[in-house]
Amino acid sequence: LLLPYTDGAHLMFKYFTAPFLAPVVQPIAEKFQGWIAMAASTAINMSHLWFLWGAFVLLPPGLKRFITVTLGTVYPVLASIVAVTTVEGADDTFWLTYWSVYGCLYLIMDFLEVWLGKIPGFYTLFLFTTVYLMLPLFRGAEEIFRCILVPLSGQQEMLLLRDAMMLRKDMEQKIPQDRISEIRKQIAMDFDSDDIVPTGGKTTEGGYQSIDPINV
Repeated sequence: LLLPYTDGAHLMFKYFTAPFLAPVVQPIAEKFQGWIAMAASTAINMSHLWFLWGAFVLLPPGLKRFITVTLGTVYPVLASIVAVTTVEGADDTFWLTYWSVYGCLYLIMDFLEVWLGKIPGFYTLFLFTTVYLMLPLFRGAEEIFRCILVPLSGQQEMLLLRDAMMLRKDMEQKIPQDRISEIRKQIAMDFDSDDIVPTGGKTTEGGYQSIDPINV
């Protein structure tokens, strides 16, 4: 490999490394580069967050409250204005859900801070909760809305109907126009039937199979 007159390294690369080893190693190396870059970016972001959190902890309670409320209102207000002025409805739903949950969070914070406001970590908890609600990465507002607020208000059925409508719109965007009417009829037939399972029973027109109540 080392001596120039034998050129072993070049021959090894030409007849073994390039045709056989490189195609296997290259995807692995690219994945490692992505992981390393992600780890480095995460470490840098975490160091920034730790620095900001350390500075936040040292602030007086009044300033902590101001920052917590500002974080939960200023950007959401701007984003809500943009959402209302656009045609897309998904962002409207996202921010309406956020405001519903954040309103409850603010009331809880406003009620508890009289007794717990001076305890270290009180505003930090609400700050992190606000970030959890706000970021699309976590979709915390939607989780709390569906799991807590909707059951408490008794609106589960309305939420299911809304989800069905959203699913219908998404489905109609992916299905050819000449097939929409037929698909609607088939879905209506499937919902009108008593019980439908993927296996066993009689086959319907849509390829699904219904349960035979006599054999159950």
